[in-house]
Amino acid sequence: MSGEIPVRSALVVGAGAVGAAVAYMIRRSDPDAVALCASGERRGRLAGDGLVVNGEKIAFRLAEERRDQPFDLVIVAVKNTQLAGAIEDMRPFVGERTLILSLLNGISSEKILASEFGAEKVPLAFIIGIDALRKGNRIDFPYAGEIRFGDALNREGAWSERVSRIAEFFGRTGLPFSVPADMERALWYKFMFNVAVNQWSAILRAPYRVFQRIPEARDLLRGAMREVLDLSGALGKGLEEGDIEAILHTIDGFGPEGRTSMLQDVDARRMTEIDAFAGEVVRLGAKLGVAVPVNRILYDAIKTIEADFPRSGYPQPDYPGSSYPGTKPDNSPEA
Repeated sequence: MSGEIPVRSALVVGAGAVGAAVAYMIRRSDPDAVALCASGERRGRLAGDGLVVNGEKIAFRLAEERRDQPFDLVIVAVKNTQLAGAIEDMRPFVGERTLILSLLNGISSEKILASEFGAEKVPLAFIIGIDALRKGNRIDFPYAGEIRFGDALNREGAWSERVSRIAEFFGRTGLPFSVPADMERALWYKFMFNVAVNQWSAILRAPYRVFQRIPEARDLLRGAMREVLDLSGALGKGLEEGDIEAILHTIDGFGPEGRTSMLQDVDARRMTEIDAFAGEVVRLGAKLGVAVPVNRILYDAIKTIEADFPRSGYPQPDYPGSSYPGTKPDNSPEA
């Protein structure tokens, strides 16, 4: 840490299952080191009701623009559908030395945050293995999981300053973490996991036991994952054939009645992250000339489920005149 400015304060944007769990773990070690970022009705609920995390009622400190200096670290833990609003909420708290970690699912949030705040502030990141359930203001997580983050490539003993600063803070506050040598590959590995099990679980209304015990369900996962594997090959992201079976082995270790975040969204009749999963696969497939028929079906199926939710103003497809986000013209930005 010689010459590096240590991370002393963290702002968690998003008080759902993941955000509350991360904030809780930091607060348990250092209550003064963490605050939540919220605005509008959400802020009012947090101020009035607080959160109950693993049975403990907690009144987290809420960041205030007039009182708080820029935070050293901002951890973004919202849904992809909420990212635009989260960016505006966090903007007053991002300073010259602020680092930003995105724990959003998918492979696009870092690019969006980098375009707003600067790529030098935004290493790659995701959280894996957390088993968290939110119901109202109650969050329960028997397993904390692990935050994995870093630059695209990381050499042990020679991490960049930004990676070292975050690692020191996580080590000091007890947040489980690791810094993969090939972070881009790790991010795509998590993406392949989410594309398969989140989407099929939401359609089948299936907890993990269905994918642990039923061969046909495991084959459904393999079909969705293989399309991500093909995209990885076209883009040089490093996924390998054995990663498919490795993900199935990981699923076998989960609690049988555990439910994915997308299944929880469908159960609660909330908008899902389908555009960050199948939507992204379909878009990349069209751009790269890679066939992705399984994810086209997944996209349409989950959009159909969402269309039946009781709400107004159902959003139109990403690109006018098409059912699929993958038909954007070829001059779209590189993946």
